[in-house]
Amino acid sequence: MLKINRNDLPSLFAAIRQESDLYLPVKTAGKTNFAAWDETAQVDLDTLKTVKSPKDAFFPQSENLYSCHQEGGKTQIVPETLREEPFVLFGVRGCDVRGIQVLDKVFLSNPVDSYYAARREQGTVVSFACHAPETSCFCKVFGIDCADPEGDVVTWLVGEELYWQPKTEKGEALTAKVRHLLSEADEAVVAAEQTAIRGIVEKLPYSNLSLEGWGGEAAKTRFDSPVWEQLYKPCLACGTCTFVCPTCQCYDIKDYDTGSGVQRFRCWDSCMYSDFTMMAHGNNRTSQMQRFRQRFLHKLAYFPANNDGMFSCVGCGRCVDKCPSHLNILKVIKAFAKEGV
Repeated sequence: MLKINRNDLPSLFAAIRQESDLYLPVKTAGKTNFAAWDETAQVDLDTLKTVKSPKDAFFPQSENLYSCHQEGGKTQIVPETLREEPFVLFGVRGCDVRGIQVLDKVFLSNPVDSYYAARREQGTVVSFACHAPETSCFCKVFGIDCADPEGDVVTWLVGEELYWQPKTEKGEALTAKVRHLLSEADEAVVAAEQTAIRGIVEKLPYSNLSLEGWGGEAAKTRFDSPVWEQLYKPCLACGTCTFVCPTCQCYDIKDYDTGSGVQRFRCWDSCMYSDFTMMAHGNNRTSQMQRFRQRFLHKLAYFPANNDGMFSCVGCGRCVDKCPSHLNILKVIKAFAKEGV
């Protein structure tokens, strides 16, 4: 176990930046999101949850795929260059680390998404334990320990010290590069912090929510339930829940006429939109209820059915905090439990 004083973190960030790009929580215009670090960045390690998850470090909100143009009477196709430079993603909460693992199941399964795979190969994840989980958090429901998150390096901020523990080969490599800034630390301090965090988690209102009846077989019993008709009506189809979610992976592919050719890019999309997956014959989900049902069955039934029981919700609580109609996955789980479906 190693540590560094909080006042010395700018030196740590500068040392990392000498070797790699560095992305971490930065406050801009009063909102905290992951952004590239430089000496002028207002680093914010105190805000528990960034507005968006850091998933776009690996799965960008918008990215070019290739460009096409005419040259000598022939069409030239130029693929976008894959990520070749290393980068560090610092300060990732345990729920968001699990979110990246969910995306791995999608983009690293055959056929492998080469753009995503290149970023995962080059990226090192430094996770950050949650000192004070909030009432909207429910990561424990999905087996996530926010007191001891996964990651290439795991860190804890206790008082004025940041404690640092490498966990993987990538983590060891990063640690070697900044070892001169770190000193030996007492593991007992971190153990006490973990006990305190877990004590807070046990008192949170949703930490012991039951997932009984959900999982790979849930669609068989819950697809046609009248509960969906009761739940969906306040939904505005705004898509906020999908854009702040760490695990949503839906995207659209579009072409843009640059004037001298065509740029093909992909961008995040939302299953809550009426034109999602729209094709010439129309859409196979024609009502908002069907779209609402699809979102939650995917997270609680379809995804675990195809991924060894792994749910594609991580309990981060962003949808709880951000939905303007106060609809979220907690209400879905509780509504079905109440009805005994």
